[in-house]
Amino acid sequence: MAETRLYSKGRVLGFERAKRTQNPNVSLLKLEGVQTSKDAQFYLGKRVAYVYRAKREINGSKIRVIWGRISRVHGTGGVVKARFRKNLPAKTMGASVRVMLYPSTI
Repeated sequence: MAETRLYSKGRVLGFERAKRTQNPNVSLLKLEGVQTSKDAQFYLGKRVAYVYRAKREINGSKIRVIWGRISRVHGTGGVVKARFRKNLPAKTMGASVRVMLYPSTI
């Protein structure tokens, strides 16, 4: 039996930035299979999880998660802005994130 994913994939592009400053409160994400800003509208308000492994165990697990939420569209190419509970560290640039398909607006 094939596994079914309950999330879609995305990549962290970096932080929101201007010419000389960057804002680590807002991360830019490129979502898999999203090419236009109209497609990205579906994902607004959805939860995002950055899952990573740490060295030290807490509660019997080395896996940790930083949760966030997609807040708005960035440009016309399907990139979105997301805010995380704790700002993502710089090592996450280029890393993959999970975009949960809830809360649903359908």
